Amino acid sequence: MVTTLTKSDDAPAPSRLSDPAPASAPLGRFRKSLKTFAQRPVIALGTIGRGARLAIDVVWYSVTDTLTGRLPVGEMLTQLWMLYKVTALPALLMAVPFGAMVAVQISGLINQVGANSLVGAASGVAVIRQGAPITAGLLMGGAAASAIASDLGVRAVREELDALRTMGVNPVRHLVVPRFLALMVLAPILCAVILASAIVASFILSLAVSDAAPGTYWQSFGAFAKTVDIWFAVGKTLVFAAITGIVSSLRGMEAKGGPRGVADAVNSSVVINVLGVLVANLAITQLQTMFFPMQVA
Repeated sequence: MVTTLTKSDDAPAPSRLSDPAPASAPLGRFRKSLKTFAQRPVIALGTIGRGARLAIDVVWYSVTDTLTGRLPVGEMLTQLWMLYKVTALPALLMAVPFGAMVAVQISGLINQVGANSLVGAASGVAVIRQGAPITAGLLMGGAAASAIASDLGVRAVREELDALRTMGVNPVRHLVVPRFLALMVLAPILCAVILASAIVASFILSLAVSDAAPGTYWQSFGAFAKTVDIWFAVGKTLVFAAITGIVSSLRGMEAKGGPRGVADAVNSSVVINVLGVLVANLAITQLQTMFFPMQVA
């Protein structure tokens, strides 16, 4: 009897010794990550270009609408009041501890060298040159930027900006320009509030910590603090306001993906604004040190 062995269809197939798919999966992920990393500079350059274009449009519409009387003054005042409400109280809460901190640290150092008469000069110059502008910039880059980016982001997600473009209304002209000008008006106000609060706090703590006479404090303060320092402080806050207005408006108008996209736009605007404020402060401080060095008045 001859028995014929046939291969059944249900028999398991012989196992493969090597499967190329698992080996190629990590390589594919690596190539994808490398491609994404290589596209980052291009994306960053594109963002910088859009931001520069938005800045040019904002400046152009601000000047032309002001000269022709088409500037939405009511909207600008509304935005100014809204931004002032979200930054005024934090400005006081940040300025007083900052002035007190500067006074305590500087008083402790100056007392060791026996130069109590210079407490006012050191504290006042520190507050005017660095403390007030940086505090105002961080407030605008945090609280004000969040308000602007969230407002424009919600409008972008709801397709309100596209609806305005369809009706022939320029969102930059009617939404971004009022917020930008409101920030520019708000910047000197915040700087003045922070300067006054921080200097008063520094004065009180200096008298309490170093036992300096009030007349000596203000005399040394006036000997080193000059008017040009005030102008540089205000100029810094104006530059910080311009950075905050452009960056926050750009990130808000480009928000996508619902509430998650709005949250990402707010987060990125705050991070970029804080970084931009610090870099701009470093550059302006270097210019101030080069051309207007500190000296006795």
